[in-house]
Amino acid sequence: MSFSPGLDLSQARLGVLGGSGLYAMDGLEDIQEIVVDTPYGPTSDSLRLGRLGDLEVVFLARHGRHHSLTPTEVPYQANIWALRSLKVRWILSVSAVGSLQPEHEPLDMLVPDQFIDRTQQRPLSFFGQGAVAHVTLADPFCPVLSRVLADVGESLMPADRSLHRGGTYLCMEGPAFSTRAESELYRSWGCAVIGMTNHSEARLAREAEIAYTTLAMVTDYDCWHQDHDAVTVEMVIENLRSNAALAQTIVRATAERVSAIRPTSSSHQALRNALMTPKEQVPGECRRRIDLFTSPYWGAYLG
Repeated sequence: MSFSPGLDLSQARLGVLGGSGLYAMDGLEDIQEIVVDTPYGPTSDSLRLGRLGDLEVVFLARHGRHHSLTPTEVPYQANIWALRSLKVRWILSVSAVGSLQPEHEPLDMLVPDQFIDRTQQRPLSFFGQGAVAHVTLADPFCPVLSRVLADVGESLMPADRSLHRGGTYLCMEGPAFSTRAESELYRSWGCAVIGMTNHSEARLAREAEIAYTTLAMVTDYDCWHQDHDAVTVEMVIENLRSNAALAQTIVRATAERVSAIRPTSSSHQALRNALMTPKEQVPGECRRRIDLFTSPYWGAYLG
């Protein structure tokens, strides 16, 4: 894909959002711990800026490095704003999920292509309070970045495990898991996996003009499965550790590929035709919050 006019990704960075089981990024060199002051409050944790080969990478543990935030408590707006402020234009999200289909077995991985949102207490947008934007979310994951991730991941999967391309990620509120009735409902909708975080990130990343994709790590079957009662906490944790180790390898290799091709995405200009409110009608405080995203179209806010 060719570069869009005026879009320079030569200095862009890759963001990695680590979920359950992935609280640090192996292989980062020249690491700096950075605290970003955002208009949306503090981030989940300090951000770790380092280098993987020729690419600068910013790692953030979405639940905090000690897993102290529930999915609802994750400060999604602050996290995405901070990543964009550090020149992140691609995000790889690594997340533990439950399987809703028999072919997606524990220890498999999946690069989803769709969402269904069942959350109720999450921020949905950076906009509002004086500014309106309607971004396109028909394809919530960046197809270009997802293809890169799937190609790399598929080449690194062990023979006894599979990487699945495509599928719907059901995002629930949590922190409790589904009832059996809910699990069967989501299966009847054709959902592939279930998690608690990624849809909130993807919506905000699109508004922030960041290409977003997910490596979903299957730890167990959701409660619909007849063998679910045989699943122990120890088994899930062991699967989580095994998946996290492989995910580290996949993320490092994907970072090398992103560094080599620096892929452009329609996500990188998602606001071009989405801004509805005339800039002169937007209150100053609102302009300050969203200037990071809107300045290419409205000019920098100097008020």
